[in-house]
Amino acid sequence: MAVVIFHNPKCSKSRETLALIHAAGVDPVVVPYLKTGWTKPQLQALFAVAGLEPAEALRTAGGAAKDLGLTAGEVSQEAILDAMVAHPELVERPIVCSPKGVRLCRPPERVSELL
Repeated sequence: MAVVIFHNPKCSKSRETLALIHAAGVDPVVVPYLKTGWTKPQLQALFAVAGLEPAEALRTAGGAAKDLGLTAGEVSQEAILDAMVAHPELVERPIVCSPKGVRLCRPPERVSELL
């Protein structure tokens, strides 16, 4: 089974999710999105399949989203998406893709839906 994890090795939830994938006997493609970055079409496709709006996948911990004014209620989904492309760390992690779908795996156990 082809599985892709958009991974941040500094994130405990991302590491836990990767460990669960490995424990299931799957060797995933690991995308270090903080290094590779995102494209707008890539995020749009991932969010569409996952059934998420950009605001639902916005990482608000750490303060960067607030500092950029993205947590105010009047910010458009398009503006959030543009900020995510410019600042990859704004995307909540980990995002996992498999033939069964796409999930934002928080909590990490959500990955079981994809394996």
